Amino acid sequence: MWVFGWTGESGFSARSTAEQVTAGIDGTGLTAIVTGASCGLGLETTRVLALRGVQVVMAVRNVDAGYEARRSIMDGIPTAKLEVMRLDLSSLASVRNFASEFVSTGLPLNILIYFGMSAYGQSKLANILHAKELARRLQEDGVNITVNSLHPGSIVTNLLRHHSVVNGLANLFVKFALKNAEQGAATSCYLALHPQVKGVTGKHFMDCNLAEPNSLGKDMKLAKKLWEFSLSLIHQART
Repeated sequence: MWVFGWTGESGFSARSTAEQVTAGIDGTGLTAIVTGASCGLGLETTRVLALRGVQVVMAVRNVDAGYEARRSIMDGIPTAKLEVMRLDLSSLASVRNFASEFVSTGLPLNILIYFGMSAYGQSKLANILHAKELARRLQEDGVNITVNSLHPGSIVTNLLRHHSVVNGLANLFVKFALKNAEQGAATSCYLALHPQVKGVTGKHFMDCNLAEPNSLGKDMKLAKKLWEFSLSLIHQART
């Protein structure tokens, strides 16, 4: 159980679970694509969205694991509308060297070159910046699509599976200091379904409440630079 959690303006806290924050909400007619849907937060997010009637496309790297997860969900929710789709990351190899050549102030844009937790942190910053820039561009074009980023909180998942000592210690203290998957998936399900966030865009959330990213996460010039760099990577992959 997550021991630190104070209820915010939304009425939810770090203790809230994905089922609790979506209670009574009907997602019938909506479609969601969930990456990493075969385990951890992705699996719980998929399950709860399906429970609320959402049609979910499970985007996974391992299709066999995806179908196994799908069967597991449908054992508990026979009416679940689930599809499994292979997430193809093969094109990343063609831009790997190109990406390593570009560095900007504050965020080294070599996010496709993974060097431990520092690169993981860069990727999360990139998520925030991308969401802000995409939201800005959609608003500028008058498109009625909302885009937000979120931090699920501190959670033990299989992300640490290759670090046995760290993973062991994390599992030892999980009941006292970290969220479980049900709590970790709450913010993603909240943003996907809750009427409180209708029309809200370009924001960052944590524990189902508005949160402030650090100064880099609010740097719109850096967000624009990352966007343009990403486009250059796409161009590189296609040529």
